[in-house]
Amino acid sequence: MERIVKKRADLRRRHQRLRQKVAGTAERPRLALYRSLRNLSAQFIDDQVGRTLLAVSTLDFPENTYGGNVKAAETIGKLAAEKAKAAGINQVVLDRGGRQYHGRVKAFTEAARKAGLKI
Repeated sequence: MERIVKKRADLRRRHQRLRQKVAGTAERPRLALYRSLRNLSAQFIDDQVGRTLLAVSTLDFPENTYGGNVKAAETIGKLAAEKAKAAGINQVVLDRGGRQYHGRVKAFTEAARKAGLKI
């Protein structure tokens, strides 16, 4: 149990360190990723106003679709980029949430780039 508490504290510490450097504006919002075991969600946030501009999640998928794998991350990345382009967002700053740029985070980001979003 102590190992899990330390792991969560380390993740929180990495995310706080990252947030000192990354901030979203109206022209270039922050793309905040949240990865759980079963789902992935992304928010486009303007930190100057403190407002979420757009949100996408694997929870929006049909019922029998699993949202915790690389395939789902690629799908949600493409969907997020399409919605962002429709809302007039072309450039974003990536907030990985303290996670490594690996696996689902990388798949999401690469799919969003392929769909035309500048990260």
